[in-house]
Parts: sequence; C-alpha cells; structure tokens
Amino acid sequence: MANPLIAIVGRPNVGKSTLFNKIAGRKISITENRPGVTRDRLYADAEWRGKKFTVVDTGGIELKSEDRMWKEILRQADVAIDMAQVIFLMVDGREELTSSDYEVADKLRRSKKPVILLVNKVDEFSPDKLFDYYALGLGEPYPVSAEHSQGIGDVLDEAVAYFGDWEEDDSQRLKIAVVGKPNAGKSSLVNRLLGFERTIVTDLAGTTRDAIDTPFEFKGEKYTLIDTAGIRRKKNVSDDVEYYSVMRAFDAVRRADVCLIVVDSTEGLTEQDVKIAGFVHEEGKPSLVVMNKWDLVEKDTNTINKFEEKIAQDLKFMDYYKSVYVSAKTGQRAEKILAMAREVYENANFRVTTGALNDLILDAVRSNEPPSYNGRRLKVYYCNQPSVCPPTFVLFVNDGELMHFSYKRYLENVLRRSFDFSGTPIRIVARNRGENDEVL
Repeated sequence: MANPLIAIVGRPNVGKSTLFNKIAGRKISITENRPGVTRDRLYADAEWRGKKFTVVDTGGIELKSEDRMWKEILRQADVAIDMAQVIFLMVDGREELTSSDYEVADKLRRSKKPVILLVNKVDEFSPDKLFDYYALGLGEPYPVSAEHSQGIGDVLDEAVAYFGDWEEDDSQRLKIAVVGKPNAGKSSLVNRLLGFERTIVTDLAGTTRDAIDTPFEFKGEKYTLIDTAGIRRKKNVSDDVEYYSVMRAFDAVRRADVCLIVVDSTEGLTEQDVKIAGFVHEEGKPSLVVMNKWDLVEKDTNTINKFEEKIAQDLKFMDYYKSVYVSAKTGQRAEKILAMAREVYENANFRVTTGALNDLILDAVRSNEPPSYNGRRLKVYYCNQPSVCPPTFVLFVNDGELMHFSYKRYLENVLRRSFDFSGTPIRIVARNRGENDEVL
C-alpha cells in the first residue's frame, strides 16, 4: 500500500508550490509569480513526526475558465483530490477572498475528504486577520507563511492525525525516467503505461514543465514513472522557466534507475536524440530506445532493419542499446516496455564472481596481448567488480597509462560476449597495483 497522500490545491499564485517545496525539504516545484507555472501534479515523499506520506502539488484551479490549458489543469487537480487522503486548501492572506476561493471550497466540501484551510502569507499573526476565512465553511483556518516556514508544523500535525495506522510502503520501486525531445510523445507514453491520464497531453509544445513522479504497480511489480519536460537544444531554450525544466529533466536522469529515451519515429533519430542518449550513457544509466509513433511510419518488410541500421550507426558509443518500436496512441507493443526496463535494470545489477571474472579477463589478455608503447607493455595482474549500476570492473595493472582505449574496448566486448549486459553501460578502470583510491 502506498503512503497516504496530501494534495495542495487552490487558485493560482497563492503559494502552493512554495509550501510543497518546504514540506518536501528541497526545491522541487518551479516557483515563479506567473499563473499556470505548475501545470501537472508533482509528487514528493516526506515525513512528519515519524509518519511517512506523499505530498502532491497541483496547478491553480480556475473553475470557470474556458481556456483549454486551464481546463486541463482542473482535470489534473480533480485526480489529485480524488486520490488524496487529506487536502490542503490554500488561500492568499494578503488579498480578499475571491469567488474562485468560494467555488474551490465548495468543490472540496462535496469531495467528503478532510480539508485543512491554510491562509498563506500571514507574516504577523493576529486572530482578527482570520475571521473572514470562516465564511468558506471549512472550519478553523490556519495562518501560515510558506515562504518563511511559519505555521507549517501545525498543519502537518493536523494532517498526520488523519492517517491513523496507515500501512506504510518501504519497498523498492523501479524508477523509470521518460526523456526525449519536446513532442516525442513522452506524456502520452506515460499515460499509456499508467492506464489513466496522468500528465497533460495537448498539441501545445512544452506542456510538461517539471519532472513528475508517479508511483504505480503492474503485475505485482512496483514502479515510479518520471515524466520530464522535453529537452531542447540549448540555443532554443530562452524562457527561464523552460531552462529550469530542462535542468529538472537532467536531474530526473541522474536519480532514475532506468531511462526510456523516447524518439519520434516519423522524424527518426536526430542529433538532439543522440545528445540525450549520450547524456544517459555518461550518467551510467541502463536504458531503452523507445521508437514512438510507429503507427505513423509507412512500412515494408525491411523497415525495422533500416531503422536499426540508422540507430546502430548514430549510437556507436552505446552499441549495447536495446530498442522497442511502439505507439503510445494505439498501445502497440507498449506492454513490452516495463518488462524490458526491468530486464535492463537487472543486467545493470549483475555481478560476476571474482573467480569467473579473473579467468575470463586473464584468458582474454593471454589470447590478445596489449600492444607495447615505448618498449613497455600493459600487464594485468587481477581484477574485481566493486560496484553495479553501472557494472564497474577494476583491473589492477603495472601502469594504468598503458591501457589504450582500443584495448579497453576489446575487454568490454569480451565481457559482453560472456555475460548479458545489454541495455546497460559498463565501466572498466585500470588501476596501478597497490593503489587504494575508490573507483568513481
């Protein structure tokens, strides 16, 4: 069972994202005084007085707006409200109550969920400042200043009291980051994998601005999908909010267990796709190349082979790649993705016993001796595998500087022929015998 959920809702610009960041303990949600900056639901795990929970930030609610984006934001907030065990309704203590505040409060009362009313931006408390907020019909209002961390402990005390003896879930989840260029179909793919609309999917570029975590279960296995903003070329990133969104996407790669590199099949693998794959590779993450929109590609009996030849050519630096051709729109082959993600993660966690590793590497060295440089030749004494994710192999040698790139590549190919490391990078480190430095 997942952790209990607290949803933070309210109209735009009342300070929801600032409160979310304070509770989460790190700057997760983008905070900027511009309506609509937080569009999707954002999740973070937190703990208060020994009670673990998940807090979710939502986009500002404008119930009467006919704008398409505001309607999408409202739909996302509705899902958060439906999933939550406790709801924080936040209003702006520096402004008069608006019709939107009353409408949102009425909507929450109808939800029959516990609702805690937070009056934000109250830096100096006095009881008379709260009198008007009783009119919302949600009980006692709590004065807080999210920016200055005032009053947050009181509302969290109230919230965790509703959790009771909630069963906590400490089990390991496979974290899968979905990355790629804008409009490659990442959010559509996430929605397909989850089975319900999780992120806003429209034909407007840039509708996913944050890295959004969604925990779920499938066939008894636990996962967290991380949907990210499309990663544009740097010269095309001008808006400050979008810049931070791209940085969040890179951060999502760093904290993920597996990355799905989503490519628009109608465009084929582009220079930007290769750069994104290169970043995933450099971070040492196992990955899948997901060729999306496959339903839109005109095919013959040799189409996939042509695509594979192009991918193999462009991704020479990660020739261990695994690919899957899917359609997020129709669901074609999408069911394979989670199983393949778990497979490449298991490959990244595979450990070779020290005995088998030494037999393999020393036999390879005897079969194909390293070339000599200036009369000196690399000697490999023994090796081990100190870490996984990515699998890292340390060769203790006479002089690490004699390890040429081409010979390291030869040893990598030996390892890959003997063990299944498909979908994951591996690292080989040459260390002078007697060194005690940690492998990075």
